Amino acid sequence: MGLILICLAAVVWGTTGTTSMLIAQQATVSPLIIGFWRMVFALPIFWLWHSYNHRQKTSHSHHRHGLAHTSLWPTKAQRLPLVAMGLCMAGYQVFYFAAVPYVGVAMTAMVAICSSPLIIALLAVAFLGEKLTRVLGVALGLGLTGTMLLMAQPDALAINGGRFILGVILALGAAFSYGGYAILAKAMVGRMDGIAIATHSFTAAALILTPTLVLHPPLNIWLQVLPFLLYLGMITSSFAYGIYMLGIRHTPATLAGIVVLLEPLTASLLGVFAFKEPMGWTSTMGALLLIVGILYGQTGQSTNE
Repeated sequence: MGLILICLAAVVWGTTGTTSMLIAQQATVSPLIIGFWRMVFALPIFWLWHSYNHRQKTSHSHHRHGLAHTSLWPTKAQRLPLVAMGLCMAGYQVFYFAAVPYVGVAMTAMVAICSSPLIIALLAVAFLGEKLTRVLGVALGLGLTGTMLLMAQPDALAINGGRFILGVILALGAAFSYGGYAILAKAMVGRMDGIAIATHSFTAAALILTPTLVLHPPLNIWLQVLPFLLYLGMITSSFAYGIYMLGIRHTPATLAGIVVLLEPLTASLLGVFAFKEPMGWTSTMGALLLIVGILYGQTGQSTNE
């Protein structure tokens, strides 16, 4: 069941770029605004979920052990990491949605999501003290080669070189933002409930993006894109992240990392079939090398464990 939940979360995440394209067809909306409302519409479900979990744990602890009521809010030691996670999540929204108009749904997903496991590995070595093994080194080499091939699109560069390069840079910004969020979450998950982490980090992200409302007052975009923003917030954020948190409890992290590759696969298929985005042989080979690198790294890590 845990594996099924992670698969479902990854497929739902894969619809994010397509939804942003549909928004762009309806109205001109800043990526900052899309990211803000995605966070806002996710919060009610997260807070209800977090409050329910908190009541259940408090009631259980009180009846079983006679413990005092615990706080719904994070401790002082937890606040700074949660704010940092909020910054990463806000950055991910902005970079991801900004990249889509420049390079399309498929390319954004491939660069942002496929490269993020490799970025996470490097950040884990730098900040969590994990060792850079030979297997991980080979995986990183394959991933780097795959990413370069993935970005090497002569036609796109010839027609729209500057925009294409900017889009790739933005997508890589999303990858680094997601990597930072994942590393902080890994450091926090042993001290805090997963739904609580998501709730407070998403709240911080919404607060960080609140000043962007000056770009687009809400009434100017409600009628055209409200259904899409609700979908991004309630389905691709609260629902998908929520079931992922539930699934990861019963699934090895290595296996979960492999399964999440369903996200860029879903986004790429939607981009190719729904929006007729081209997928040349270099991009296809790059994607395959990137996935092989990730699988090799994950398999080697699993063997070591």
